[in-house]
Amino acid sequence: MKKIHVPVAQAYDVLIERGILAKAGETVRALTKAETCAVITDDHVGPLYADAVEASLREAGLRAVRFTFPHGEASKNAATLAAIWSFLCTEGLTRSDCLIALGGGVVGDITGFAAATFLRGMPYVQIPTSLLAQVDSSVGGKTAIDLPEGKNLVGAFKQPAAVLCDPDTLRTLPRTFLTDGMGEVIKYGMIADAALFDTLCGLDLDTVQDRFDDIIPACVGIKRDVVAEDELDTGLRMILNFGHTLGHAIEAYYHYETYTHGCAVAAGMCLMTDYTGDADTAARLRACVERYGLPSRVDAPIGELVPLCGHDKKRAGSHLRYIVCEPVGHAVIRDATLEGFAALFERTV
Repeated sequence: MKKIHVPVAQAYDVLIERGILAKAGETVRALTKAETCAVITDDHVGPLYADAVEASLREAGLRAVRFTFPHGEASKNAATLAAIWSFLCTEGLTRSDCLIALGGGVVGDITGFAAATFLRGMPYVQIPTSLLAQVDSSVGGKTAIDLPEGKNLVGAFKQPAAVLCDPDTLRTLPRTFLTDGMGEVIKYGMIADAALFDTLCGLDLDTVQDRFDDIIPACVGIKRDVVAEDELDTGLRMILNFGHTLGHAIEAYYHYETYTHGCAVAAGMCLMTDYTGDADTAARLRACVERYGLPSRVDAPIGELVPLCGHDKKRAGSHLRYIVCEPVGHAVIRDATLEGFAALFERTV
């Protein structure tokens, strides 16, 4: 097992081990006073892993109930959140009980928000089953749902009691989900680890899977360091959003139907670097994302994407903070008016 401690106000550990799903019960028993655990999952992940998690919970003497919702970003909304709240009421969960987020980033985000808000807060444990969730979204305490106007616009900071990360769950992922997760993996190399980026440039979607036991802890370690310094996302933590300002705009432009999050982030990183970086860095990044089947461009006109960035959470009044990498392995936070940000994209590349 690899243990990565996240030293925030409510500190917790990220435990990375093959087969760790079987230890879910003993982990919850050790960290909470729960008598009942509600496993929140989607209709893709639930049939694969919920039985094993629930068996572990029951073996530890805990009552286990399950809520399943349709997979995908379209479910990360107020209606699904309200259905989870109603389910928790029906099942009689109390503030000392525990939620289990079993799934990818959508499951983790909405379960964490439910844990932050139901009865004004209750414990939850993240069990991420997608590459994107294991390297990124399960760590750091950001929880949210989407609005029609934009992604993750309503949420709360809620740190989990623990994160149980089982690389074996990645074996059942379709290749498209592995591709999606690689968008965030490449991001970590770009913002903080040039050696990791160089390694990724020499691998592909098949060979990188043999390196996940090292790559996942490397990405989690970077996020841990950033979150520990800036838990509430007012400074350094913004570097984790490299590629996300344009990436979220891409997702919204296509109504969250055409590009997954990792694919949109990959295209957003490339577009941002095309317009703000040097030609060599832009070419290296483009070649790297394409090795993993990620898009380096989208058909949407840049002039139609940029106005959507006005809904970005990093906006402060009339200013928008965005991230550039110069050079690879070093992220810089920049600030511009909305007009100044739009002006970055007026030239042809």
